[in-house]
Amino acid sequence: MAVELTAPAVPARRVSARHFVRLKLRVMGNNFRGQGWRIALFVAGILVGLWLAGTGFVLFATPGFADGGRYAPMVAAFGGGLLVLGWLLLPLVFFGVDETLDPARFALLPLPRRTLVTGLFAAALVSVPAVATLLALFGLVATAGALGGWSAALVQVVGVLAGVLLCVAAARAVTSAFASMLRSRRVRDLAAVLLAVAAALLGPLQLVGISALQETDWDSLTGVSEVVGWTPFGAPWTAGIDVAEGRAWAAPIKLLITALALLALVAWWSRSLESAMVGATSSGGARAKSDPTGGAVSQLFPRAAGWGRRDQFGALVAREARYWWRDARRRANLITIAVVGIFVPVLVNLGGAGFTTNSGQGFGQGSAEPSAGLVSLSMLFVGVVAAVTLANQFGFDGSAYAAHVVAGVRGQQELRARMTAFSIYVVPMLAVVSIVIAVVLDRPGWIGLTAGGLFASYGAGLAVNSFVSVLGAYALPETSNPFAMNSGAGVAKGFLTMLAMLGTAVAAVPMVLAAALLGDVWHWLALPVGAAYGLGAALLGAYLAGDVLDRRQPELLAAVTPRR
Repeated sequence: MAVELTAPAVPARRVSARHFVRLKLRVMGNNFRGQGWRIALFVAGILVGLWLAGTGFVLFATPGFADGGRYAPMVAAFGGGLLVLGWLLLPLVFFGVDETLDPARFALLPLPRRTLVTGLFAAALVSVPAVATLLALFGLVATAGALGGWSAALVQVVGVLAGVLLCVAAARAVTSAFASMLRSRRVRDLAAVLLAVAAALLGPLQLVGISALQETDWDSLTGVSEVVGWTPFGAPWTAGIDVAEGRAWAAPIKLLITALALLALVAWWSRSLESAMVGATSSGGARAKSDPTGGAVSQLFPRAAGWGRRDQFGALVAREARYWWRDARRRANLITIAVVGIFVPVLVNLGGAGFTTNSGQGFGQGSAEPSAGLVSLSMLFVGVVAAVTLANQFGFDGSAYAAHVVAGVRGQQELRARMTAFSIYVVPMLAVVSIVIAVVLDRPGWIGLTAGGLFASYGAGLAVNSFVSVLGAYALPETSNPFAMNSGAGVAKGFLTMLAMLGTAVAAVPMVLAAALLGDVWHWLALPVGAAYGLGAALLGAYLAGDVLDRRQPELLAAVTPRR
């Protein structure tokens, strides 16, 4: 007689949000285990977050104690609205989105959508930016309490908590929606263009805002702040202020507006999450291109690098040139360079009367005539921004860099090829920037001055970033989302960027001093001297950093390989 043996049924454990939070904390702990520099960056990120939280707390709490609450509604509406916008844009275009718990990794697990959304939402709240934002916004609680007592403070606590949830939901919903849209190459490139332009305009808009604040009639903005306070951008932050000012009836309505906006964002995120989990799909087979030369190797060379030699150096240049044009993440950086290169120098020089002298030289105060020193300083900034894109150039490759290690590519040749491919796109943009700035400033004779400063700072930046990219590389997530960033990598990116920009600025300072001190003579010498200075700095940087790369190839490969 046959006996059928069956295993006893094991009751399935119900997955909840706390499991996602525990998983994120464990993954974060594993990422920093045994890596001293990762731990240092994480601690530094916490300290920076606490400093920003303290600064924000003081700014939000000041109206309640300093002026009797006259400007409290305005600070709450405008300051809170800017925070919501920051959560929408800054994670995308600056430090990326935390992909510690990538939704695509849960695609094969039998998890209900509600459980997945709730868990990922809870995990997103466990982050330094979310905690820092919460601490900063508690300054509004202090303001409401000082103006209206404990009842206003209690309402403001509810508003702040709901507002932080709104910020996190907005960030996750937008990034998830873009991740699903980016399956199409055309949409992916368009999104990269738009977001890169938006990111590049943040700095110019900040300069315009600072200039406008100096001439603003604050009393006329009261009506605007009231309108913003009735939108999801300002409703959660002004509920307690309304109670303090005797409009208790407005608080529940504003909290309801916040709740409806939060539900709408979560619903949008839930609808786009499934397609984001699927990932990128193929757009179909590529059509074979006819090669007039009949050689298979020449097909690997894009038009931008068609002049390259058919050897190892030429192949490396062709590879990098193709990736800079076709990779959405890299192309977004190129667009940022173009926008920053035009807007920042124009705004700085047209609004920089306070930095010029009566003679038009130096950096003192005086007339609104453009200053050669200030123009060179703005060109230095553009060159620094252009070159800092290569601060983590090996991170774009990831594990694909193993092919270069196996092929035995020499470090000097590797860096020279990468510089050449990147310069194919950047140098023409810098030339256009130098011409546009000179024309806008009505100084056509300064084209040599602007071009010389750009090329000198750009070449110095290539040299500095060669060392930074070899010694401070970090892994980027393997995802079709060009805005994704591994946990902790945002802090690393911020510190590496500041380090590279500082080093480049120091290396290019002689060009600025020469422009400020030599006067009209420098207008003729700036272009040849700047071009020679930049080229020499880049070649020297490739030579010195190449030796370091030869010794660190295994460590570099391990650093840029994403950890699963």
